[in-house]
Amino acid sequence: MMENLNIDFNTLSSSIKDWGLELGFDAVGITDTKLEEAEHYLNQWISKGYHGEMTWMEKHGNKRTNPEKLIPNTIRVISVRMDYRPDEPDPIDILKDPAAAFISRYALGRDYHKVLRSKLQKLAMRIQKDIGPFGYRAFVDSAPVMEKALAEKAGLGWIGKHSNLVNKDAGSWFFLGELYTDLPLPIDKPVGDHCGKCQNCLDVCPTNAIIGPYQVDARRCISYLTIELEGPIPEEFRPLIGNRVYGCDDCQQHCPWNSFSNPTNESDFSPRNNLDKATLLELFDWSETEFLKRTEGSSIRRIGYERWQRNLVIALGNSESNKEIVKTLESKKEDCSSMIREHIEWALHQQNTKGQKVRKRSL
Repeated sequence: MMENLNIDFNTLSSSIKDWGLELGFDAVGITDTKLEEAEHYLNQWISKGYHGEMTWMEKHGNKRTNPEKLIPNTIRVISVRMDYRPDEPDPIDILKDPAAAFISRYALGRDYHKVLRSKLQKLAMRIQKDIGPFGYRAFVDSAPVMEKALAEKAGLGWIGKHSNLVNKDAGSWFFLGELYTDLPLPIDKPVGDHCGKCQNCLDVCPTNAIIGPYQVDARRCISYLTIELEGPIPEEFRPLIGNRVYGCDDCQQHCPWNSFSNPTNESDFSPRNNLDKATLLELFDWSETEFLKRTEGSSIRRIGYERWQRNLVIALGNSESNKEIVKTLESKKEDCSSMIREHIEWALHQQNTKGQKVRKRSL
């Protein structure tokens, strides 16, 4: 709890933003804990079943939309933004190469949870050095926290039609984190919605998961299917996944505001293990031991080896007709789980069908 009440909170607010930038955050905003509108939207979204198997979205009662119930005495939220876009050629080219493995750009480097949480803790320590002990708790996508709604209220951007936060100067290639605190800091003003008539994100979504402006059915989203879904991926979506083996960035890649984004300055977000250039066959050749070693410190590890293989098998099935792919899939068919075997059978059928078409055209 805060002990020293002889504080100029306007000056402190300005200092917190300066300290945040010094620590490597790209923006810092402050808001209150009132989330009635976000709570209404969340309840509607869950009632329609759009959250799929993400049961954690409906746990904890209304603590998600009432920060003071999650952490008693919370009256303000310090919201931070940290850019992560790697400095690379247009990643859309990877999607055009059926032999390449596409991994969502946020997952190419070190696990962002660890990076942001460490910096948030340092920010809290810097505040404490200035004013003495105070109440706080740091969060990075790790608890029932409405991070996008809070960031929007804190003036860090607006929630776009694809449901991601967008900033006029930085697009949407960034992570968010929060410090819940008992400090009565002045709050920042939200910015307006600047999506206008654009609906690029709706038009390009491979699975039509964005069912309407600001409405996403996670059960259709490739990020959900390749990361959150634990069991088999429904067959109707498999051909639409293409070579995306972990997440999907299509809605961000086609957002006009991302033309203003800048590459990250954080070295921890630089691609590791050649994941930005890897082929499907290279990654599918990883043993479980190698997968665990190469994804150490990466957010990819959370899906586990089985889901990793499942995603790669689908991408291999979607690849062009290739004898090496068929041979590799056949060699893995027996020594795998029943779920992976089912996906391999599907992928082999896809490959064989394409092979037959190629042979017919050559006649």
